[in-house]
Amino acid sequence: MSDPVVVALDVGGTGMKCALVRPDGAVHHEERHPTRAERGPQAVTETILTVAEGLAVRARADGLTPIATGIAVPGVVDELNGVAVWSANVGFRDVPLKELAEQRLDLPAALGHDVRVGALAEARLGAGRGRRHVLFVAIGTGIAGGLVIDGRGYPGAHGAAGELGHVVVRPGGAECGCGLRGCLEAEASAKSVGRKYAELSGEAGATAFDVATRAARGEELARQVWLDAVEALADGLLTAQALYDVGVVVLGGGLAEAGDDLLLPVRAAIAERVTFHRSPEIVRAELGDTAGCLGSALLALDSRSGKP
Repeated sequence: MSDPVVVALDVGGTGMKCALVRPDGAVHHEERHPTRAERGPQAVTETILTVAEGLAVRARADGLTPIATGIAVPGVVDELNGVAVWSANVGFRDVPLKELAEQRLDLPAALGHDVRVGALAEARLGAGRGRRHVLFVAIGTGIAGGLVIDGRGYPGAHGAAGELGHVVVRPGGAECGCGLRGCLEAEASAKSVGRKYAELSGEAGATAFDVATRAARGEELARQVWLDAVEALADGLLTAQALYDVGVVVLGGGLAEAGDDLLLPVRAAIAERVTFHRSPEIVRAELGDTAGCLGSALLALDSRSGKP
């Protein structure tokens, strides 16, 4: 058999990151496609399958052998049965993506949650490599976490583990999309940081990047908005640490692009809050937006080899 590769897709509400990934994590080929979620879940599903099929054809044309397919999607994912249970961003409702991919490509397939497979990649290949207990936290439009223990992700009983963004850290605070108030996602996500600054400054369209940049320059309003987000994030991470007792927390997503402007104050805020807990190391993710594809490939390889 020629060199093996995995067909890997990371599906988001806006775009799909797709790749051919070798078993050692090296990317042979990558491409991107629009999701166009407004077309509805059936059309998105067909796009996923068509893109995956095209990648398998590309692999064979390059003299490689596709051996599995890994797909990551947002929302609630039943990884055991390979079903996209629910996704607000893409519109999935009980879509059997694993079965559909296996039928279309005639390859074993695995379906995973986008943040949890990102966690898997960071834990094995990125900032958490060599560590037994890793919590990956993606801070973008929303906030979600992925717990990895000894290189294995934890999906939970219903495929909904890691929804750290919906831990209430500010009771009665900003309204969250889930219907509660004061959730971590409503107080410290990139979207919420930009929104809060825009409301206070009157500058429509302000982003978290604007806030981070202006805070670093010493603008008082931006500094206060940023500090509020950092304090909320620290409270959320302390709750996670009380539950999971991990050795390292890996921060990824758009807000983590702020680098030390985020990491240093978060570390300081955690240190101020810790009592009997052991403080985790807090580091920035290393794999960027390739983590989803890499993690999808790892999940597919695990599934193919029969690993739990």
